[in-house]
Amino acid sequence: MTAEATHDQTTDSDRAAESAAETTTVTVRCTGHVREAVGTHELEFTFEGTQLQAFLETFFEDYDVEELLIAETEEEATAHGWAEPPEELPGTWRKNPEGEQTRTYARVCVNGKFNELLDGFQTELEDGDRVALIYPFMFCC
Repeated sequence: MTAEATHDQTTDSDRAAESAAETTTVTVRCTGHVREAVGTHELEFTFEGTQLQAFLETFFEDYDVEELLIAETEEEATAHGWAEPPEELPGTWRKNPEGEQTRTYARVCVNGKFNELLDGFQTELEDGDRVALIYPFMFCC
């Protein structure tokens, strides 16, 4: 078999794998500014893949809400004026790594749990899961 024939077979195999890629359908619930931008509070959304990261990337291609939810820097993810946390925090307190954080007050939840309490943006999703995209309206007096 020639190298050219092997290359063609690999390309055909790659194409077959791509067309057979797993898709996942989730229920998306939107609140606040995200709801306003998306135009509804709930929708079904199908994407290629099984992880929250794949969902977010595909959702942001269809709906221009990435800037409302995702922090690009640590500064955008940090709220100011909060009380200092105690030295020993109960449970497992951790935050997503930089680049996988939400903006101040914005949240991404899977089945009612903050994604940081799961596997961050690597959280596995299954058909029928609920993904909440939360960016509340904030009012100040």
